[in-house]
Amino acid sequence: MTPAPTLQELIETVERDASGRSLLDLLATASATVAQLEEVGDAVLGHFVDRCRRGGHSWSEISAALGVSKQAAHKRYSFPAPTLERFTPRARGAVDGAAAAARSLGHDFVGTEHLLLGLFAEPEGLAAKALAEAGVERSAVEAKVLEIIPRQAAPLLESPLYIPAASLALQGALAEALRLGHNYIGTEHILLSLVRDRGTLVARTLADLGASAEGIAARLVEMVETLAAQRRAQRGPAT
Repeated sequence: MTPAPTLQELIETVERDASGRSLLDLLATASATVAQLEEVGDAVLGHFVDRCRRGGHSWSEISAALGVSKQAAHKRYSFPAPTLERFTPRARGAVDGAAAAARSLGHDFVGTEHLLLGLFAEPEGLAAKALAEAGVERSAVEAKVLEIIPRQAAPLLESPLYIPAASLALQGALAEALRLGHNYIGTEHILLSLVRDRGTLVARTLADLGASAEGIAARLVEMVETLAAQRRAQRGPAT
C-alpha cells in the first residue's frame, strides 16, 4: 500500500505553503491543511462506500469493512441530495450547479468547493455578485480546486453523494437565513455559510485568490440590507 504522507512531510508542506513565517501563520496554515486532508479523506471513503452500495453490498458489510457500527456508517456516509423547500429558484439553481460542477470534474461527490462553483451558475444572485466584486472568478476557483483534487474519469452518479462538510454548509445556510430574519434561503445565505467556516476548502481557495472571507461576508450583509431598504421604499409608508 502506498504510504500516507509522513508527519515530517506534512510539516514541510505547511512551512512551504504558509503566507508568513510567524508561528500563528504556520498554525493557521496547518489548520487549513488538516481540514483539506479530512475533507479529501471523507470524499475518498464516500466514493468507495457509494461504489459498495451500487455493487449491492449492505450497510452491515460496509460497516464491517470500515470497522465501525452499522449505525455509524449509515449516519456518516448516507448523504443524499438535500431537500430544498425553503430555497429560492436561484439557490436551487446554485445547488444544481454544484452537482454539475462535480460531474464536470469527474468527482463522485459534492463538497464545499463544488458549492462555491455552483454559485457562479446564478450570475444574478447576490452570492455571484459579491464574489465578482471581490475579484473571484469561476475559472480561478476551478483551477484551485483541481490543484487539490485532480480531475477524474469517475463514474457519474444520478444522485451525487454530499460529503459531510457540504451537507453541513447547506444546513448552515438555513441558520444564516434565520439569523437575518429571512424565511427563505438564497444564494447569499449559502455563501455566508461557506465563508463562515474557516476549515473548508472554500476558505483556503478564497485566501489563495486574495479574497477576504470576512470582507465577502460583510459585503453580502450590506447587499441584503440595501435590497431590503429598496423594497421597503417601493412599498411606501403604511396607510
